[in-house]
Parts: sequence; C-alpha cells; structure tokens
Amino acid sequence: MIDIIIVLTLLLLGFIFGSIAEKNHYKSIRRRENLFKHIPTIGLKNPINPDNIRTTRLVVGNVVISVDYFKRFMAFISNIFGGNVSSYETLIDRARREAILRLKEDAKGASEIINLKLEASSINKSAKGSIGSIEMFAYATAIYRKK
Repeated sequence: MIDIIIVLTLLLLGFIFGSIAEKNHYKSIRRRENLFKHIPTIGLKNPINPDNIRTTRLVVGNVVISVDYFKRFMAFISNIFGGNVSSYETLIDRARREAILRLKEDAKGASEIINLKLEASSINKSAKGSIGSIEMFAYATAIYRKK
C-alpha cells in the first residue's frame, strides 16, 4: 500500500512542479525569442546577402533538460499502447528553442546566422534505457557585416 502512495505522490509532485517549471521556461523562451527575432537564422550554407561581410564565426548553443517523473510515467503508458509519445514533445521543443536562443546569445552583434545544425541525444538515467534528460546542441556560422 505504501508503494502505491509513494508512486501517486511522485506523480502528483512531478505533474505540479513539472508544469510550473515548463510554464516558466516557455515564458522565458518567448521573451528571449522576441529579443533576438531581428537576427535571421537559416539552415542554408550561403548568406542571404553576401555583400559587406566583415567576418564570420562559429557559434554554439547547448542545453540539457531533465524529464520529470510525470512525463516519464506518461511516456511509459504511451509505450504500452503505442502511438505518439506526446509527453516528450514539449521537452524536445523546449530543448530545441533554448539551444537556438543560446546560440543567438553567443552570436551577439551578428547580422545573420547561417548553416544552422541541431544535434539531439538522450542521457540515460537508469540501466532500463529510459530517458533521464535530453541534450540539444545547436551550431551555426554567424555573419558580421561592415557598418
């Protein structure tokens, strides 16, 4: 009986604190995306405007986001019945957007960012192979123009 109470308590705490953390993180992401929306960021290898380039520089952004207990439980349920594991979709979205924001913060003063690449990996927390955290790594070339 005590095991069921512990599991239910962890699920409830994971849901409450995970929801609060996710909501606050999305608020921070939206605020910072507005700050950097003036910098075009594309996956193409060539700049939008090849004129007046002063210099280029490799810029990077990296983030590791942990999975809360509630999302892990919901993913387990989704795996039993099959289909979309939607409990991890917001985790991946937050990681992607945060890595790109950190990349843009690294590219202060850039006119544009080209050749954006993203790499994702999971960090296993246990021997069972369940995801403990997700790492998202973004790298690109920042273009700095002559003024």
